[in-house]
Amino acid sequence: MEFEKIRAMICEQYEIDKDEVTPETVLEDLNFDSLDMIEIAMDIEDEFNVEVPDEALEKFITIGDIVEFLENR
Repeated sequence: MEFEKIRAMICEQYEIDKDEVTPETVLEDLNFDSLDMIEIAMDIEDEFNVEVPDEALEKFITIGDIVEFLENR
């Protein structure tokens, strides 16, 4: 499942407790800045073998937005 992979990736890379990351978690609440978002996009591209265009990245507000992007690719 994409959510589990995304959560594991974010929790490991940013040392966040997995209980803090749900589909409703707002990325800004995790104190992610634009550089963090670029790193996340690169990790997603590597893990899921998909390109994340800039316009898609700009729409990532919650963890659920990332999951939805992956499910609709």
